[in-house]
Amino acid sequence: MTLRIAIGGFLHESHSFAPRPTRYEDFLRPGGFPPLVGGPAMIDAVRSTSVASAGAIPVAEAAGVSLVPLAWGFANPAGPVQDEAFERIAAMICAALSAALDDGPLDGIYLDLHGAAVADSFPDMEGEVLRRVRAIAGTVPLTISLDPHCNLTRAMVEQVDALVPYRTYPHIDMREAGAQAMTLLLARIRSGLKLARAFRQVDFFLPLTTQCTLVAPMLGVMAERAALAERTRVAELAFCFGFPYADFADCGAALAAYGETQQQADATVDAFLAFINSREAAFRLDVLPAAEAVRDAIAASIGATRPVVIADTQDNPGGGGHGDTTGLLAELIRQNATGAVLALINDADSAAACHAAGEGARVTLMLGGKSDGAPLQVNARVLKLTDGRFTGTGPMAKGNPAALGPTALIEAAPGIRVIVVTRKMQALDQSLIRHVGIEPAECRIIVLKSSVHFRADFGPIAEQVIVATAPGPVVADPAVLPFKHLRPNLRLRPMDNRTVG
Repeated sequence: MTLRIAIGGFLHESHSFAPRPTRYEDFLRPGGFPPLVGGPAMIDAVRSTSVASAGAIPVAEAAGVSLVPLAWGFANPAGPVQDEAFERIAAMICAALSAALDDGPLDGIYLDLHGAAVADSFPDMEGEVLRRVRAIAGTVPLTISLDPHCNLTRAMVEQVDALVPYRTYPHIDMREAGAQAMTLLLARIRSGLKLARAFRQVDFFLPLTTQCTLVAPMLGVMAERAALAERTRVAELAFCFGFPYADFADCGAALAAYGETQQQADATVDAFLAFINSREAAFRLDVLPAAEAVRDAIAASIGATRPVVIADTQDNPGGGGHGDTTGLLAELIRQNATGAVLALINDADSAAACHAAGEGARVTLMLGGKSDGAPLQVNARVLKLTDGRFTGTGPMAKGNPAALGPTALIEAAPGIRVIVVTRKMQALDQSLIRHVGIEPAECRIIVLKSSVHFRADFGPIAEQVIVATAPGPVVADPAVLPFKHLRPNLRLRPMDNRTVG
């Protein structure tokens, strides 16, 4: 008998203190990912992309499953999701699920979620989505994939038969996580056995820049995760690093285990939590102020054969930044960092002015600063104009469509070039730079609005990587944020006794 499995997705990473809320329109025009889509068109819209659903689809099809598409939507990280957007997209998913059940029984449901979404009325947005899905579908087996920046909650763990976070940051295994979640769903359907589950929370924040799985400490932590899961033979040992910018009780790192017995799940999750706690000191911050970062980059670039990469981590569009702060650009100009390319400044007005002026023209811009009221005046030369459309080519974004709107490459100061876009995306893929006619490997200094994701595509070509702190909302040290709703005794820095309660 052919299995019927519903598939859908609803992804957002919400920064409670970001300068802009997330609107319904942001799901219709996301930079670097497919726009909101429902019904039969959903499968083809995501199939060739890098998202988790694209990994789940071929596993299901290889098993002869009849897939029932619900809806799939993504918006770039920003402030909390407005209720209108949440209700409309949740309603799309739930209405399609209800219609699917009208057509006949479902054997399973797979959902592609993020895990760090906050809606205005629902701080645990994914928990609310899952509650609504359960209310409609009852005990139908349900698995989900998650971004490891998920702020995992007990409600998420208890409402699904298994959950699978990506193992990597930069996220180069999104498809693999979707495939694993679908594999676990098929096993659950065929066995008819419900797994035991255990849930634990880490009592200190893991700063975003220390979560990269390519380097210590997370490289070793994830190796232990894999070894422990193999030794204990749990179906899944999930580690969510947390997104420490969401002001609600369950913000922060957490883990879950799914196993055949409760004893197995509890023992595994407790052993892994003890290992994480033993590595706490290694998660302390290691970043440089902007002036020092630029100075070091200039020095390192002398005689180098590869570009020096600077990460503008605090204005990371992938963490809720608007991608338009100019502090690092001002420092590049002040220190005369010739040969530098900055990707990107998100400023629709400046991009439009460049297009109106035309290639080769000079134009005075109040560049960026729309989110923080601190634009930078530049007398720029327009070098190249594009429509902002290209396809990702790197390990994380391969196959993903980008539609950034009118885009301009400008020379903001002698020898300092800036990519100006109309819609934001995180600067995590070399195609963003190539599409304006620049070969990244030939640059002297590359400045990227990103925290960690850029390492997947830019790390292999970099002479050195420097993480810089210029003004921006994605603060490297979240302890400075004015939290009001975190749980008591959660420590805001590793090896620091400061708590919120």
